[in-house]
Amino acid sequence: MNALDATSTRPYLIRALYEWCTDNGFTPYIAVAVDDTVQVPREYVKNNEIVLNIGFDATSSLKLGNEFIEFKARFAGSGREIMVPITHVIAIYARENGQGMAFPMMTPAAAPLTGIDAGSATLLASDVSTASSATGATDASESKIMQLVPESAASADEGGPDLPEPPKSPPRTRPALKRVK
Repeated sequence: MNALDATSTRPYLIRALYEWCTDNGFTPYIAVAVDDTVQVPREYVKNNEIVLNIGFDATSSLKLGNEFIEFKARFAGSGREIMVPITHVIAIYARENGQGMAFPMMTPAAAPLTGIDAGSATLLASDVSTASSATGATDASESKIMQLVPESAASADEGGPDLPEPPKSPPRTRPALKRVK
């Protein structure tokens, strides 16, 4: 089997990051590009994108396959069947800290990305334009996979995807005991 016959790494990376999120007590979210092939509640789609909670508490019958992500979820109290082609997953990340991975949109005629080295899979959003211009690469597929970083680590001038901001927790104070007589 040569590199051109290999299956896409995208479904494997999605499953790995899903497992990482659940193992660490985080809530896995996926950002999805919506078109006619995606089965999601259209009333929640904004700018042809939707963010879905795929955590254990939010879904049932979750299947993270090589071609589709399928599950059942409740939206405004009514059950819906969700089916997302793997090629339409833009990112998977932990809601609590924003760590995860973003993916390029694949066109239906495009073959799975090949020839991507392990180093390019950990590029930060700010490094994508720098890496492609520094190497002078005409094939941008080498710099299309990037790691999402928490908003606090990103600079204000970066243009990242419009994903929900993780909730901010109140400042922690030292616990105090009160003696009751």
